[in-house]
Amino acid sequence: MLCCASCGITEGDNIKLKKCNACYLVRYCGKKCQKEHRPEHKKACKERAAELRDEILFKQPEGTDLGDCPICCLPLPVDSAYTIMSCCSKNICKGCSVANSMREYQERLEYKCPFCRKPAPKSEEACRANVTKRIEANDPAAMSQMGIQCQREGDYAGAYKYWAKAAELGHAEVHYNLSIMYSEGYGVGVGRGKKKEWYHLEQAAIGGNLKARYTLGIRDHNSERANKHLIIAANQGHDDSMKKLKELYASGMVGKEDFAAALRAHQAAVDATKSPQRAFAADARSKLGGGKQKSRSLRDMTTATWDDGHMGFQDHSLAWKFAMLRGVTFIILL
Repeated sequence: MLCCASCGITEGDNIKLKKCNACYLVRYCGKKCQKEHRPEHKKACKERAAELRDEILFKQPEGTDLGDCPICCLPLPVDSAYTIMSCCSKNICKGCSVANSMREYQERLEYKCPFCRKPAPKSEEACRANVTKRIEANDPAAMSQMGIQCQREGDYAGAYKYWAKAAELGHAEVHYNLSIMYSEGYGVGVGRGKKKEWYHLEQAAIGGNLKARYTLGIRDHNSERANKHLIIAANQGHDDSMKKLKELYASGMVGKEDFAAALRAHQAAVDATKSPQRAFAADARSKLGGGKQKSRSLRDMTTATWDDGHMGFQDHSLAWKFAMLRGVTFIILL
């Protein structure tokens, strides 16, 4: 028989008891009883709430916040080798982008989005218009990109506005960006806040953001918790986390079985992102000299594009590859 933890009244047809929304251990018949019972229940409530939070935080995600390429359906690599389309906000791997460009180059077709088939925008204004449309449709990925553009322009208040809205819609990467804003004090009306910074880091990690997970692993003073964070990130293919685990294993802070399991899972995650098309795109990029990556957020985040620059070619096959790659540089807010 269920009863109120404060007054003891039992649940019946006329009385509905509600669980404590923090720990779910006890029930109350009303807010008055909950308030009166709070001093007695507070300690147990906090302990149970922390346990529930950790169950969510340390659960191994099925994938990263990047998800899969919607065309080849393979997991997107964690090294930013993908293109964010301004028209549909889809993350397209470089392999599919280059394969699409190759087909259109051979057939002399107009370059279109590999996913939604809309024509590529011709200018930054057209890109911004596409993003604005996606924002009006409550697309958190578009809000994230517009926030990045505001951050690049030094408009931290604008970046915070877009990222806060995207965070409400469950976008993991903007939680990581917001954690940096609270850490560094960027943005009007934001200020520094340790609790908020840590909250956004954890939310980003729960959502599958590997940079947030790695940051928690580096900064958590509890070695057991820190190791769990690093193992989770390494299992999803994060190289820096794997390197850190290697150092910890060498110093005896990580067991042999845990390290071996993380090493196998890391390699499997990396292998899952490989394909002949992606290898071809990476090879073409290296032959073309790559180019500098553009800053994507507040702390060492990069976009999925590279600058082609002005280049002359004597090798027609290389020029052909370059022509194929030119199409992938139009994406969101150059």
